[in-house]
Amino acid sequence: MTEITPILMPKWGLSMQEGKLTDWHIKEGDEVKVGDEIMDVETDKITNVVEAADGGTVRRIVGTAGEVYPVRALLAVMAPASVPEEEIDAYVSAYETPVSDEEDEDTGPAYHVIELPIGKIRYAEQTGANADQTPIVLIHGFGGDLDNWLFNIDALAEHAPVYALDLPGHGQSVKSVDPGDPGIFTQTLLDFMDHCDIKRAHLVGHSMGGLVAGSTALDHPDRVASLTLICSAGLGEDINKDYIDGFVNAAGRKELKPVLTHLFYNQSLVSRAMVQDLLKYKRLDGVQDFLTQLSTTAFRDGKQARIIADKLATLDIPITVIWGENDAIIPASHAQNLPDVKPHVLGSAGHMVQMEHAGEVNKIIAASLD
Repeated sequence: MTEITPILMPKWGLSMQEGKLTDWHIKEGDEVKVGDEIMDVETDKITNVVEAADGGTVRRIVGTAGEVYPVRALLAVMAPASVPEEEIDAYVSAYETPVSDEEDEDTGPAYHVIELPIGKIRYAEQTGANADQTPIVLIHGFGGDLDNWLFNIDALAEHAPVYALDLPGHGQSVKSVDPGDPGIFTQTLLDFMDHCDIKRAHLVGHSMGGLVAGSTALDHPDRVASLTLICSAGLGEDINKDYIDGFVNAAGRKELKPVLTHLFYNQSLVSRAMVQDLLKYKRLDGVQDFLTQLSTTAFRDGKQARIIADKLATLDIPITVIWGENDAIIPASHAQNLPDVKPHVLGSAGHMVQMEHAGEVNKIIAASLD
């Protein structure tokens, strides 16, 4: 029995309770390697491909494409050819899908809300076996939230403790903030690290979050062990102003959905639920004014207002750059703007490369920790 490896319905985020198995990329008899794409799963948040966490021979397909299954339901079984069919049958028959809340809390990220000088800040925390390692802090971009890291938190927690926060004005954090001072996000990040007793961290920033991470490293290099910049702002002036204006001004689903398709190479990832969640966020008190002011401050005259590439090049801190080759928000050419850093430019990926190619991005980040 110990040679049998299950393939389960994944759990992405604390709120996910079930997922729809939309398609298999494997069949019985296939040899699977770690990182291979094995199936597509649709949730109320997003549809995405699932990559193999373990390798082996696919001996039994249990899940049916098109059906909905609870998280951690048994969908397939891998085992060496030496394992008899009777043992596979017994394993499948005996498997029971875990349903306890305690297990969910033990295996998924924990969500917290804290009070900082700026106000309420929500964050997720996940700690694996390497709790003694320098923590990783994930910083989302303009209009995003910590759920932008759904496919990264658990994988990265295998290497170090992981924290992801909703920046002020975003997600479930405080909305009544003045974005006129771009230092608001950097100061919040430092206050957050102090609250969580994080003396030094590996900062991973996406889009505007990359600018926040880079600015923090410039102002407080002693607090930053390494930088990973994903489709980062701050490395060049160009930005898709139509996307920024469209996101800020969209008031309904018909207006917002076409705007969001710019984020992904695979535009089918923009689900109805994603659009509805963002509309709910945009309709909260204070959010519209906040986004309008922030877009004016951060993106003046259709250009990025703060460029830090030259200053970053002087830092004695390891820097990793990751980009989606088909980024329609910030050009992938900006990945070349740090002359001493060889970027990772991933094909068939857009601005949300950490979601579209989560497995590869997670590997790159994990390798950068060394």
